[in-house]
Amino acid sequence: MKVLLINGSPHTDGCVYTALAEFAGQLEKYKVETEIFQIGKDAIRGCIDCKSCWGKGHCVFDDKVNECIDKIIEADGLVIGSPVYFSGITGSLKCLLDRVFYDAKRLFSYKPAAAVVSCRRGGAGAAFDQINKYFTISSMPVVSSQYWNSVHGDTPEEVKADLEGMQTLRMAADNMVWLLNSIAAGKAAGVPLPEKEKRVKTNFYKPDKN
Repeated sequence: MKVLLINGSPHTDGCVYTALAEFAGQLEKYKVETEIFQIGKDAIRGCIDCKSCWGKGHCVFDDKVNECIDKIIEADGLVIGSPVYFSGITGSLKCLLDRVFYDAKRLFSYKPAAAVVSCRRGGAGAAFDQINKYFTISSMPVVSSQYWNSVHGDTPEEVKADLEGMQTLRMAADNMVWLLNSIAAGKAAGVPLPEKEKRVKTNFYKPDKN
């Protein structure tokens, strides 16, 4: 099994990396292969709603976004990490995720996923919720823990000193492995995936009947 961890921070070895490394280290104790995908400091353009990706699973702008899509498809589970910027995820990560999930989200269904956020003091809850929105629109089981998956600190050393936060991440990793094994056992036993209904879309517009 393999789990992809996305580092949405511009800092390669910062607080988010420290948190993801703790998560990955716990996964590796179960012989789960891990990869940390660093989005880096280069600009990532946002989605322009051109709909060119529909039915293709890849963005028309062939950059790091398509590389990320391919890695998620290959993986059995997904972890997305971000620092908290103004009570939300980083702008670069949002641009990446908007394009990754626009059409390709249908290819990620039933892959367990977890959000991880790092903040100095506040805003973790809003950023955590923002990441989870991508999972819950994609039929991806959300991996929980004993607390929300967040760590606090302004440096990697301070994050490591957040003993409750680090324990929370390790427990989330334990839960992800349990879920991955449960899914594999279900497949082996012939348990079918849920049958999806044809998508119904309703816009919040009602024409004037007068």
